[in-house]
Amino acid sequence: MAIPKYNEMYAAWFRALKDGQVHHINEIKEYIKEEFKLTDEEIAQKLPSGKQSIFANRVGWAKTYLKKAGLIESPIRGKCVLTKEGKRVLPQAELINNDFLMKYTGFQEFISTSKKLENIKNNDNYEEKSPLENFEEAYHQINDTLADELMEEVMALAPVQFEKLVIELLLKMGYGSGIDDAGVVTQQSSDGGIDGIIKEDQLGFSSIYIQAKQWDKNATVSRPEVQKFAGALQGEKASKGLFITTGKFTAGAKEYAQTLHGSTIVLIDGIQLMKLMIKYNLGVSVQHTYEIKKIDTDFFRDEI
Repeated sequence: MAIPKYNEMYAAWFRALKDGQVHHINEIKEYIKEEFKLTDEEIAQKLPSGKQSIFANRVGWAKTYLKKAGLIESPIRGKCVLTKEGKRVLPQAELINNDFLMKYTGFQEFISTSKKLENIKNNDNYEEKSPLENFEEAYHQINDTLADELMEEVMALAPVQFEKLVIELLLKMGYGSGIDDAGVVTQQSSDGGIDGIIKEDQLGFSSIYIQAKQWDKNATVSRPEVQKFAGALQGEKASKGLFITTGKFTAGAKEYAQTLHGSTIVLIDGIQLMKLMIKYNLGVSVQHTYEIKKIDTDFFRDEI
């Protein structure tokens, strides 16, 4: 039979996880393969790019959508389990489609923040939009999903690894370019609220002092935390600070940073951090490259 669409795999996902145990993604793929009686030849079919199987791609998107709705979760890298809500709706597994998932706030936010179709239907009807609009919406959706997966990997790092990651990101962004030891992670026992230091320019005239908070993505960094960091900067007689967190900043924290006198503190939250990592290819790699071309009218205006 034909490889099922990602949304046709939802019920199979639930049946694969119905025992309430944690299962590896490979186990789930095997279960879905057997349930739909797919052949090895069908499993081997590739996307047009030839870099991923159609089956694996669709299993992955089914996972993403169910996860965004809060029906499954990944307590361990590469493994999945039903959430409390997932267990509650297990008897309705056959009825679950994208309209069903739209009842959940997490799924709604995932759709809206990525500027996707206002109403996602099981048939994926894109007729009202141009191919370029659909392409760009798909691009945003893929990047949002990548950011979510990237956050999981970042949260699995040890604190000192996270601090090193921040330094590496800044180096990729061009800070301290060409300088040996342009960025360093401070000693944990005596960092005084400073987790790292990086040279701002290629000649090393000034330094940026860093605080890196690896907090839950829903946790908030409040004004007092930023004030403490400002105090640490004063202790180092530093004028430039970068506060990076995997969580969020409160309005009070942002206001304090914007109105601070005598020094500058830039705040980077978890969403911004993921975007920067993707932009500068830190922890990610290019899987596909597409070029959108158009007619060069100047070429045809000139004599050939």
